[in-house]
Amino acid sequence: MDFPWVYGTASMVIAYLIGSIPTSVWWGKSFFNTDVREHGSRNAGATNTFRVLGPKAGVPVLLIDILKGFVPVRVLPNFSQLEADTGPWMWFRVALVLATVVGHLYPVFAGFKGGKGVATSLGGVLAVHPGAAAICILVFAAVFLLSRYVSLGSLCAAVAFPLAVALIYQETNAVKVGFAIALCILVFFTHRENIGRLLRGEENRMSLAGRTDDNR
Repeated sequence: MDFPWVYGTASMVIAYLIGSIPTSVWWGKSFFNTDVREHGSRNAGATNTFRVLGPKAGVPVLLIDILKGFVPVRVLPNFSQLEADTGPWMWFRVALVLATVVGHLYPVFAGFKGGKGVATSLGGVLAVHPGAAAICILVFAAVFLLSRYVSLGSLCAAVAFPLAVALIYQETNAVKVGFAIALCILVFFTHRENIGRLLRGEENRMSLAGRTDDNR
C-alpha cells in the first residue's frame, strides 16, 4: 500500500519531540538541583550525568535515553497500516530512529543543545536489530572496562554495528545496511572532539562509579 504521508509526518514530529526530552537536564535539576550542562564536559547526556552526579542519576538518565530511541520505533509503525518487513515499513522505522536521535542532539526543549546520541541510538538499534544491538553493548562494555574511555567504547560499538549487520547476520536488506553505516558515521561526527582528545592523549577516563581521572 502507499505510504501514509500524513501519519508518517506526524510520527516523525512525535519521534523528534520524544528525542528532544532533555533527560539529563530535567533529572539533574529536579532531583539534584544541578544543571549538568554547567559541570564536567557540559554535555547534556548520560555520560556527563554519571561524571557529575554519579550512578544514582546516571543510570535512570541512561535508561530513559535508551527508551527515547526504542519506544517510538516499536510503537508508531504499528499504527501506520504498513505491512511489516516491507520496504516502506523498514524505511519508516529507520526514519523514526534518526528523528529521535536528531531530537536528542538538537532538543527543542533545551535550546537545541543536547547530548551525543549514543544511548538514544542504542534504543533505536534495539528496536530495529536487537541481535546487532547486543553485540554493540558487549563491544562497548569490553572496550570501556579495558580502557575506561566511554568515548572509545562508543566509537568501537558504532563500528561494530555495521560489521555485525553485514558479516555476522549477513544482512542483505540495503535499508538496514545503509542505516547501520549512517548511524556509525553519525556517532563519529558527534564524537569528533573526543577523537581529537584520544589522539592527543587528553581524553578523560571514567570509573564505574562515574568519577573522572583529574590528570587526564
